[in-house]
Amino acid sequence: MSTRHSTAAARFLKDREQEKWHDETLWLVRAKRDKMSRSLPEWETLRNLAASIKLYSNSHLADLLEQFEKNAAGNGAIVHWAKDAEEYNRIVYDLLKERNIKRLAKSKSMLAEECGMNSYLMERGIDVVETDLGERILQLMHLKPSHIVLPAIHIKRQQVGEMMEREMGTEKGNFDPTYLTHAARKNLREIFLNSDAAMTGVNFAVASTGEIVVCTNEGNADMGTSFPKLHIAAFGLEKIVPDLEALGVFTRLLARSGTGQPITSYTSHYRSPQNGGEFHIIIVDNGRSEILKNREHIRILNCIRCGECMNTCPVYRRSGGYSYTYFIPGPIGINLSMLKNPKLYSDNLSACSLCLSCSNVCPVKVDLGEQIYRWRQQLDGLGQANPVKKQISMGLKYLMDRPKVFNTALKFAPLANQMPRFVLYNKLNAWGKGRELPHFAKKSFNELWKNNQVK
Repeated sequence: MSTRHSTAAARFLKDREQEKWHDETLWLVRAKRDKMSRSLPEWETLRNLAASIKLYSNSHLADLLEQFEKNAAGNGAIVHWAKDAEEYNRIVYDLLKERNIKRLAKSKSMLAEECGMNSYLMERGIDVVETDLGERILQLMHLKPSHIVLPAIHIKRQQVGEMMEREMGTEKGNFDPTYLTHAARKNLREIFLNSDAAMTGVNFAVASTGEIVVCTNEGNADMGTSFPKLHIAAFGLEKIVPDLEALGVFTRLLARSGTGQPITSYTSHYRSPQNGGEFHIIIVDNGRSEILKNREHIRILNCIRCGECMNTCPVYRRSGGYSYTYFIPGPIGINLSMLKNPKLYSDNLSACSLCLSCSNVCPVKVDLGEQIYRWRQQLDGLGQANPVKKQISMGLKYLMDRPKVFNTALKFAPLANQMPRFVLYNKLNAWGKGRELPHFAKKSFNELWKNNQVK
């Protein structure tokens, strides 16, 4: 198995101050989630409901999506279907090109990131401007998001200030967050007022009403769609929910899980185009139908992209989002990447301690850790198993299958306590990098147990 993740993680860990700050900041968000969950006596009931609704929706996708299309069209929206990233990008481009649109104000969309939409449009002369503050910062710094909800969580305010000095002419050396936020707001206001079209992601699509729901904390989606006559929205098949009653379950869970808020500052519902305008909705597959056929991993489609699995993951918090080779990091990203291309992304499987904290906090009960474990069992069949680990496993199996050999090894294990350090800590001892080997007791548990039984 490739070590690309571990190599990138080692680079991140060289900056101990950054690693400590990243770990503590995300754990603070996790703690806020815990506080919110304890404030609702019905929290586990909501989680169970959400998981059940998702499983129902995913097993009735065709009916619900057709219902959504019919109701959306009745509201005056125009619905498009895209089988893959290429078709999705082409639909967006054609809509803009036909109207001679040169600037697109875009709110955060992981689907657009998944499909490489920004670069596709910009290569064809469309200026795509991210309006989410974190995404805008990264866009101007020419960086990718490192978290799906807090995309610029790894960037410190000093770095933001230096970038804004170059890009927006802000005061040199002024890294005050309030000042920088106001400067960014002023810059974005011009974008909102002068963009020819707006694009939003979709948190939920309601089948019974044909509306989409967008959840933000900055109001950038609302600002972006207020002025242009063209609004384009796109969502993956799995974002469908049956009705408004089901929607209420998810909106109570999303912000509490993702950021520790009772609800996002703006939960906006879009049904119809504005007067004299157009509202286009693109429903995207891009491999989701294939996931439906995978019985062991179908629950991955439950995910509502709250990002809490990243906030709680001890590996993600201490290795950073850029150590993962898929564009979505953390436990959810590991599973999504394996469903996308298991041979290409198998290195990410090492970024898991199997503590199952991700499964325990997931608001829609995706068995993230258990799925990672199942993927690990398939590595040898995929030709991606680490040869060193295979040899170690074979050696341990030989030992465990032979009680006499095992007990003899235990008897002589304390000799390791007396060995020179260079014998134990070398290139062959991967465990010893950053760790101390355990001190072997003079008597094994087996020996103590047998002695007690005799007495």
